[in-house]
Amino acid sequence: MEYKWYKFSIFKKMSFIGTIIIKEEEDWFVATCLENDIASQGKTINEAIDNLKEAIALYYEDEEDVSIAKSKQVYVTTLEMAI
Repeated sequence: MEYKWYKFSIFKKMSFIGTIIIKEEEDWFVATCLENDIASQGKTINEAIDNLKEAIALYYEDEEDVSIAKSKQVYVTTLEMAI
């Protein structure tokens, strides 16, 4: 059965804004979302991001509201120190 999205659909679409970090590890790019600690990987940066989007969508699939993720503040900065 194929589902179609219509402009006046009864289905509610939610949006999610998150902070992600992408690191190269050997032959893979690993994308991690800081707000919910979800991670995914891909052979390219775009593939890692697409896979992360899918993982986040599955994580929130049964949620009525993703405000839990919105309420968590994330601070990103750079640290430089002598070691």
